[in-house]
Amino acid sequence: MIYIILDNAKYYRSRFVLGFISENTRVEFVFLPPYSPNLNVIERLWKFFKKNITYNEYYEKFSVFKEKSMELFQNIEKYKPELQTLMTDNFELISV
Repeated sequence: MIYIILDNAKYYRSRFVLGFISENTRVEFVFLPPYSPNLNVIERLWKFFKKNITYNEYYEKFSVFKEKSMELFQNIEKYKPELQTLMTDNFELISV
């Protein structure tokens, strides 16, 4: 069985996708609970980005904002210790 973890975006429930699932019985979609950004690792990265780039900052020009943003991602190794604790997949399993 192949499990694919997804958020609750509407396009995952389109006729095309549902048709694919019905034809491919080895694939099962597992949807994250609504309003659970803590379970979506990319949301943690965006939180880190906002904390380091936008919190308490005002960029008068978009070019400066873009420069600071690119600088963060181009030097992401510098933040490795902090990201290693933030970007984990250690989740507590709860039964529903």
